[in-house]
Amino acid sequence: MSAVFWICAALVAYTYAGYPLCVALLARLAPRPVARGDAMPTVTAVMTVLDPGPMLRRKLDNLLALDYPADRFDIVVACDGCRDGSAESARSVDPSRIRVLEFEQRRGKSLCLDDAVAVARGDILLLIDVRQRIEPDALRALVAPFADPAVGAVGGELRFEDPDTGFAASVDAYWRYEKAIRHAESRSGSVIGVSGAFYAMRRALYAPLPPGTVLDDVLTPMRLVRDGHRVVFEPGAVAWDVASRDATSERRRKIRTLAGNYQLLAIAPWLANPFANPAWWRFTSHKLLRLLAPWLIVVLGVATVVLAPRHPFYLACLVTAVAALVAVALGHAVPRIGRLLPVRLLTAFLHMNLAAAQALFAFARNRTLHLW
Repeated sequence: MSAVFWICAALVAYTYAGYPLCVALLARLAPRPVARGDAMPTVTAVMTVLDPGPMLRRKLDNLLALDYPADRFDIVVACDGCRDGSAESARSVDPSRIRVLEFEQRRGKSLCLDDAVAVARGDILLLIDVRQRIEPDALRALVAPFADPAVGAVGGELRFEDPDTGFAASVDAYWRYEKAIRHAESRSGSVIGVSGAFYAMRRALYAPLPPGTVLDDVLTPMRLVRDGHRVVFEPGAVAWDVASRDATSERRRKIRTLAGNYQLLAIAPWLANPFANPAWWRFTSHKLLRLLAPWLIVVLGVATVVLAPRHPFYLACLVTAVAALVAVALGHAVPRIGRLLPVRLLTAFLHMNLAAAQALFAFARNRTLHLW
């Protein structure tokens, strides 16, 4: 039982602390700088929507206001079975720069994305979601790394507005941790995933997605890395979002995302093959071990309970675990406590692992997941 304890503890520690430290050390000792330039290639923003309502008009106004030459930037909007008049609303904004694809039947994001890319004209694709607000200078910053011929895709930085309110504080704490890992991955080679809300890639490198793909923002970057291109993170390209305000909505979103990792293994099994995936260590450490972590934690907890009566060290571990759970509960009940950084991190850790556990059952129940 002692061996079980230490094996599980080591794997959990490596997943959440060891790998981030390793990749940060690699970025410091063996950095791989990215060349940046001032050129402004032609860009097509590609956005797929499902009944977005007023958000679509706000997003189009946001895109058209970006600090980028109008003659080098256009937009393709794919409306997937929308019933809220989104297609007509988009066509009324600026027909000279906005092309609308309207699909009567709901087909799913991945198929709509493929069709939208097929009619894109820009050398660079800007892949975005409808909800986030993009900073005026973000597109210039996002395309700058394409001056480096080795770069195939660039991920932008997603920030949260008013992140210190309620459960959003925990979401923001986790996202800051995640961005630190991506930054280190980028400086040392390639990130293994980007924010689907805001990233760019060379149009010539885009490959159609398997129908129903949930995590195109992981599969597409990993394909590029497999083919010898770099995928980097650009912190100067900023988009703003609103974090989930309650645990239920955030857990629902996280479960779908984590279940998407199981789907990735089903549709692209080469990702788990160290001989086929040049970023296998990063992918396994950053993605797969997080799927295993909740089960390791359960086994670790059982081992701790069994060993606690036998040795003061294991008893201290048990007391620490109980104290952490109490801190999360107090943080939920008392907002002032919940805003403390340690409590925010513990809350994010707990909810992330609960979602990872539920993701396995979600994927087992519905292997095709959802179209959106």
